[in-house]
Amino acid sequence: MLFSTTPNRAVPRRALRRAAGAAAVLSAGLLATGCGLQPATSYVPAAGPGSIAEIVDGEPLTVTSKNFTEQLILGKIAVLAGQAAGFDVTDLTNVPGSQPVRELLLAGQADITWEYTGTAWLTYLGMSEGFPNQEEQFAAVYEADLANGLTWGDTAPLNNTYAMAIRTEAIEDLGGISTISDIAELPVEERTFCVEAEFNSRPDGMNPMLAHYGMARGEADGVPDDNISIFDTGAVYTATDNGDCNFGEVFSTDGRIDALDLTILEDDLGFFPAYNAAPVFYTETLEQHPGLEEVFGTIAPTLTDEALRAMNLRVDVEGEEPADVAFDFMVEQGFISEPEGPLGSDS
Repeated sequence: MLFSTTPNRAVPRRALRRAAGAAAVLSAGLLATGCGLQPATSYVPAAGPGSIAEIVDGEPLTVTSKNFTEQLILGKIAVLAGQAAGFDVTDLTNVPGSQPVRELLLAGQADITWEYTGTAWLTYLGMSEGFPNQEEQFAAVYEADLANGLTWGDTAPLNNTYAMAIRTEAIEDLGGISTISDIAELPVEERTFCVEAEFNSRPDGMNPMLAHYGMARGEADGVPDDNISIFDTGAVYTATDNGDCNFGEVFSTDGRIDALDLTILEDDLGFFPAYNAAPVFYTETLEQHPGLEEVFGTIAPTLTDEALRAMNLRVDVEGEEPADVAFDFMVEQGFISEPEGPLGSDS
């Protein structure tokens, strides 16, 4: 169901229109992606009161997210936050693809999502280059999206960008390496990389990264082509852990980094664009309920790379449900509490 009502409460016409519109946008998105929508459970555990105060009494709020692990966790955090703030939340998380989520928000069929600054800037707004500086990237996307009827809330520290990782036990063997710049100081035979095919060919991927750090690809005194191994999506993590290469291309908040005991090297010369997560609101909703910005502004600082890696690990490696992981995090941070009665509710 795209919309559920509380017993004996009249359904707002605006909410019904939005639910119908959301269904239309989702249908279009599914046709475009050529795959079926995985049934998104609207379940989140029942919560008791915490530091998030009620700001409304049963007003409708629609939360959406993409359909990969981190987005599902962030989406459930938003659902729980909305419920704690007194909203009657419609759960539209688990939407396949970035563009359908964006369209739901632009059309006013969703009120809030967690989005990444770099994704909005490069993918939605069509800019050719991102900003490595996180504050500059946020300011640019904030200003640009105001004209689209969207308002960005405060960014979280979590920055889900590309990174270079090394197996932790190899750090000392390579002279205590800690930055990408340090790779250029190693003997050429130690400058070995495991990367995905996409990163290998991206205009903001392997070749420009090496050039940015003073290592020419294909040169005997840089990074010879034989030093670069191409792997299928996701296999880079295992290959790096197995020692097939010294350095693997990873996403900075992936749970496998902790599970495999990999260490991220500092991007000390600022090559990779910033992909900080932030709540993005349909501006009209925020104008009606300005307290939402404070609610999510309180949550955002607690969402660090380390926190998301730990939560992603619990889902991807340990097989837990995103809603349960999100609930535990919200309880640990004091935003909500364990209920005194039976657990479980439909959002």
